[in-house]
Amino acid sequence: MPGPNTQLIRGVPLFADADDAFLQRLADEFIERTYAPGETITEEGEAGRTFIVIESGDVTVKVHGQEVGKLGAGDAFGEMALIDKSARTATVTADNEVHGYQLPVWSFRPLVESHPEMAWALLEALAQRVRVAEART
Repeated sequence: MPGPNTQLIRGVPLFADADDAFLQRLADEFIERTYAPGETITEEGEAGRTFIVIESGDVTVKVHGQEVGKLGAGDAFGEMALIDKSARTATVTADNEVHGYQLPVWSFRPLVESHPEMAWALLEALAQRVRVAEART
């Protein structure tokens, strides 16, 4: 199955400044997935092993059973899985048919090791995520 086009990946803030060669290598590592309405994409508490980009469809994000957000086409989630092996912090469920792409952590790490600028971009994205979470409390 082909991976996502590089424009979809470039739309993810984490990869917005990546060069074309890196984006193409990254696109080749994604695995295409389709989720049925109501299907759980990630489960809070399970091991995080993939980063996911939504090409079409909508999802609901819940933390401790409470809805905290909605995501749709062009959005991504699971960045934490690219950094550590801790449990998922949210449950994400398909609201309708969702077409997207998963990036396994074991594919991402070698790419970051060969492109250290991506490690900084990931740190910036995670820092932003922490700021948003702190603002909610």
